[in-house]
Amino acid sequence: MRQRERRRAQTMQDRAERFLAGGIGSSARGTKAGYSAPLFVDRAEGATVTGVDGREYIDFLLALGPLIHGHRPPRLRSAVMAALDRYGSMVGLNTELEAQAAEVVVSALPSAELVRFSNSGTEAVMMAYRIARAVTGRPIVVRFEGHYHGWSDIAHWSVKPSESDAGPADAPRPVAAARGIPKIVAEVTIVLPWNNEAALEKVMTERGDEIAAVITEPLMANVGCVEPKPGFLARIRELTLKNGSLLIFDEAVTGFRLSLGGAQQLYGVNPDLTVLAKAMGGGYAVSAVAGTRAAMEIVARQELPYLGTYNTNPLCMAAVIETVKWLREAGVYTRLDELGRRLSSGLRDEFKAAGLPAVVRGPGTVFQVWFTDKPAFTYRDAIAQGKPSFFRLFHEAMLARGVLFHPDQYEHFFVSTAHTFAMVDRTLEAAKAAIGEIAQRFT
Repeated sequence: MRQRERRRAQTMQDRAERFLAGGIGSSARGTKAGYSAPLFVDRAEGATVTGVDGREYIDFLLALGPLIHGHRPPRLRSAVMAALDRYGSMVGLNTELEAQAAEVVVSALPSAELVRFSNSGTEAVMMAYRIARAVTGRPIVVRFEGHYHGWSDIAHWSVKPSESDAGPADAPRPVAAARGIPKIVAEVTIVLPWNNEAALEKVMTERGDEIAAVITEPLMANVGCVEPKPGFLARIRELTLKNGSLLIFDEAVTGFRLSLGGAQQLYGVNPDLTVLAKAMGGGYAVSAVAGTRAAMEIVARQELPYLGTYNTNPLCMAAVIETVKWLREAGVYTRLDELGRRLSSGLRDEFKAAGLPAVVRGPGTVFQVWFTDKPAFTYRDAIAQGKPSFFRLFHEAMLARGVLFHPDQYEHFFVSTAHTFAMVDRTLEAAKAAIGEIAQRFT
């Protein structure tokens, strides 16, 4: 970032910090998230954002995933404005949009028969936990080390723990991911290594009658897209069915992104409950828990409260309807996948051409570049292979050439329907120059 940009952005940051805690709206946007300086956006459209200095960036950050159709797509804006003109921002009563949105979601998701909407992924995970515990009458939820399921006290555990805190790789200890989380929550939390069938089998044998659910990202997106081993998700499904526990897929990142039916369609495994957010609303603040009728019946009978003042507000329901209708159109996912694969393979090839080891992890529409030639199956594999300092150098070099993505090695690149193949080609040209600039600093 040039000095003039830094000065103007810093002035805006200083002003923000007078009243806004930390000067940011989310911890994923600050300097602790990897940004060397604040980046303030003046406007955004399609697959680009423009900084306050007038500089345009091709955007592969996409607000960390929600913008499956890019920034301010006219089609979504028209649908949302029509809802605003008719209903206002919210009515606190029922509208026909709720049923329409529910129908498009349920019809898209292989496992879903019923759905309830909320406003953030964290909320939806909290509700999925509660449903599982209410349905089974059991207290414990099994989760996997390195997965992210929102920042509530019940789920914000073992997200990126140190090895010294977490203990043995085959039997990790639950580690609270932030201060202020009661230690007692660890008593109803079991943490296991990802992609380890034996560890899950052992826990199910020893403590199965206490386990309400197993929750998992079907793709470990929280650590740069570590994919499941063949058969691993199916084995979780088999074990949870045998044990009478629910299987929860947290598809906040993968839902409506990997395919119309999300990761469960891509991998061919149906959970009892699915958490949805991000791409489902095309950039509007909406999430959901979708599930089988058996799992959701307790909510449908209104025996388990599912509350929220802003739930199913007309603007978000209109966004869900139009976003999913658009994604249903012929060729949309084929093109998204082609865009992602051209970009990801091109980046990998540019690094290899510079003599650097590189692999791409992730199935096309969301991926990450890793500077290694080794496979990763677990959180600890990924952490051991990460090159966060070098990745930030790459981020800075690309930002200087008008390409935006998250500076954290353990985040991702996203593509949208607004991206073009010409943008991908421009990005690869920028990457070639950026890699030439930083390759000598690889260690």
